[in-house]
Amino acid sequence: MYPSPFRFARANSIDEAEKLFVASNDAKFLSGGMTLIPTMKLRLATPEDVIDLNAIEGLAFVRRNGDTLEIGARTRHADVAQSSETRSALPALAYLASMIGDPSVRHRGTLGGSVANNDPAADYPSAIVALNAQVKTSQREIAGDEFFTGMFETALEEGEIITSAAFQIPSRAGYSKFPNPASRYAVVGVFVADFDGTIRVAVTGAGPRVFRQEEMETALSKNFTPAAVKNINISPEGLNSDLHASAEYRAHLINIMAARAVEAALS
Repeated sequence: MYPSPFRFARANSIDEAEKLFVASNDAKFLSGGMTLIPTMKLRLATPEDVIDLNAIEGLAFVRRNGDTLEIGARTRHADVAQSSETRSALPALAYLASMIGDPSVRHRGTLGGSVANNDPAADYPSAIVALNAQVKTSQREIAGDEFFTGMFETALEEGEIITSAAFQIPSRAGYSKFPNPASRYAVVGVFVADFDGTIRVAVTGAGPRVFRQEEMETALSKNFTPAAVKNINISPEGLNSDLHASAEYRAHLINIMAARAVEAALS
């Protein structure tokens, strides 16, 4: 392994981080580093500059504002899972955060880093979409339905920094995933949210990016029970197929994880 040289800078404000980014030909922001550091070790990423966001104050918090729960971009997964605000307002989100990776990952990885990276098997994107969240950045707010655009691709512009995500609080919600036994990434994960009869179902891990399952949403709006989603026909077309699971198996898992997510919401 031959590491490539790079410059390291620790920004003390969003403004400073953006200026450092503009001054570089090829820069990457560092939050938790759970994706960037491994990819740099493997030389899959060789940025000229690494801009550390961890000294910026005001980006790590969990707070309820009426019918939304806002979480700062630099909030660690473990803190989301353990927060009394999350557990009270959105227990399904607390559970999701508690299931990310291992303890080392949960105590270093951040919500903003995970959302910005948009790994197709990451957990948070399902919550962003199912909970109709607004992703707040240094420049604007982006609706969750419009944020994830492709595999590892988002609506973020060059140099744009996520500052927080504001999740809508449903009347009930549940999350279930079939984890890869080594990485704990979602082979398939399903987040179900009920907003007083308006249902949102988001699937992660199964395809190139998170997506909504509208047929399940319609079925659950009429009958919010596990049985309503168990037998819905899910086409494997367009789903991921790799050494962990075929597209057909992932299609099968969507039904199972959706039913378990509904069970969790009901309990």
